[in-house]
Amino acid sequence: MRILGIDPGTQAMGYGLIDEDGDNLVMIDCGALTPPKRSPIGERLHHLYRGLGELMARYQPDEVAIEEPFVARNVRSALAVGRAQAVAILAAASRGIPAYRYSPTQVKQRVADYGASSKEQVQEMVKIHLGLPQIPQPRDAADALAVAICHLGETHMSRRLTSDDEVVEG
Repeated sequence: MRILGIDPGTQAMGYGLIDEDGDNLVMIDCGALTPPKRSPIGERLHHLYRGLGELMARYQPDEVAIEEPFVARNVRSALAVGRAQAVAILAAASRGIPAYRYSPTQVKQRVADYGASSKEQVQEMVKIHLGLPQIPQPRDAADALAVAICHLGETHMSRRLTSDDEVVEG
């Protein structure tokens, strides 16, 4: 299964693609889409939408995993991230790719086994999960890879729960 993880933002949108190869996770690509600075919000969102479309056309992900905005600190920032999240959802939907959303706490819990992990701890765990020599850069890309890893973990857990239900019922 190929997953495109997205760390939404209107200044930089991190992306990370991973493939599941048996019990191994393999990083395919990662980076950040960065619209021109100081451009109007509509232009930035369009730039992000186009960039995501190109990534989806090139890599053909099976599913897209998107981090939800963290609202507690700065509502204005959360609204901007929410706009970028909506662009990612729209880009996936326009290509018929299922999109899933995860809170920052869910991502931290699934990737680092602790919902209050620091960004640095999560990024170190991304490096370990993917068997990389260093933390992927830019940091937005490492965060997007964490979202993709989270999604695979959640997918595996759902499958296990479903198969357990079938065993109990059957």
